[in-house]
Amino acid sequence: MANVTFENLSPLARKKCKACEGESGKLSEMQINALLGDSPAWQRVGEEITRSFKFKNHYETLAFVNVLAWISHREDHHPDTEVGYNTCKVRYSTHSVGGLSENDFICAAKLDALLAL
Repeated sequence: MANVTFENLSPLARKKCKACEGESGKLSEMQINALLGDSPAWQRVGEEITRSFKFKNHYETLAFVNVLAWISHREDHHPDTEVGYNTCKVRYSTHSVGGLSENDFICAAKLDALLAL
């Protein structure tokens, strides 16, 4: 198990989501590509970033979903999810800006940090 502390979290994982609306919060293609380069496990599909997580069993899957719900609540930024027996697919997009915002990548980084524990 990796030793993860606040100090060695990625800069994005340390950030807090901010309310955003309209085009001003929407990331440019260059910004999206740079952030995807920092998060290779996440894939861009249209105006979303997505990642599938695989677990040993249903219990671990639901434990992950519960932590995901807690992170989403704290950040006030909620993904679309598809939950199966031992899988969870997470999709982030910021509907209020009509695409991807930094909030999507902040939450993705928080999930990446969670799995590094």
